[in-house]
Amino acid sequence: MFKFHNLFFICFLFLGLTACKTQELVAEQSTTDKLPKIKDKELIDRIDSLSHIEPKTFYSKLALSYLDLSKPADEGEISVKTSIKIVSDSAVSAIITYARIPVVTALVTQDTLSVVNKRDRCYTVASLDYLKDLFGVDFSYENIEEIIYGKPLDYQITQKYFVDNDPFQYSISTHKKHDRKKPDRKQRDDLMIQYRLTDDAKALKQTRIWSLEDSTEVTVVYLERQQLNGYDLPLKVEINIRTPKKSLLLTLIYERIEVNEPQELIIVIPESYEKCD
Repeated sequence: MFKFHNLFFICFLFLGLTACKTQELVAEQSTTDKLPKIKDKELIDRIDSLSHIEPKTFYSKLALSYLDLSKPADEGEISVKTSIKIVSDSAVSAIITYARIPVVTALVTQDTLSVVNKRDRCYTVASLDYLKDLFGVDFSYENIEEIIYGKPLDYQITQKYFVDNDPFQYSISTHKKHDRKKPDRKQRDDLMIQYRLTDDAKALKQTRIWSLEDSTEVTVVYLERQQLNGYDLPLKVEINIRTPKKSLLLTLIYERIEVNEPQELIIVIPESYEKCD
């Protein structure tokens, strides 16, 4: 049976951005033409620049569609409304509604998840390890913010990156193409990451992270983007998570956003609530 407090963690991990003021929508179009040649260093520098996108605070409402591909279609799809608040490098809070009724409130900090299930009158407080148990993917708090802000996921300034020799897309990876296809024994333990830029090389189009060792893969695709107060932010996002046990597809459409406005993040656990099973 589906549990709403589990849905929160699914919603919370995979968010993007849209805007409500002075917004300019940007839809990325695929091309079959060769792209202009750009120096490798310039492409890697662009990924580094995108990794520094970070409003001080953030608020958004969004529509989320969640599909469990391992279940029959009539059982695995759920749609909800969500609102979230963020104080960067500190915490993220959320309210999830179902049929216009708030059913979950939650707060994620650097090391703790707190969730209040109003429908079942219970709560969950756990470490971030709960996310790995739930999805089979080891996400950190920083990874959550990276997805929300449309930043390169798990980018490390000390990591060496390679530009793929592909005239039809701008693609930057942690491993050379040959090593991704035929890794040696040591590399099979590596987490492989590939970033793909838009055709104008100004924004992030896709992040793909996978592990050959445990057959886990996460792909975040930014289908549409928009401009807000100098930020290039996602508007429509698809996230595909594949593990040996699960195959999940999430679609996110953002309906309202505020950046750098004062936000208060709180969560209240009523004394009468018990721990969720």
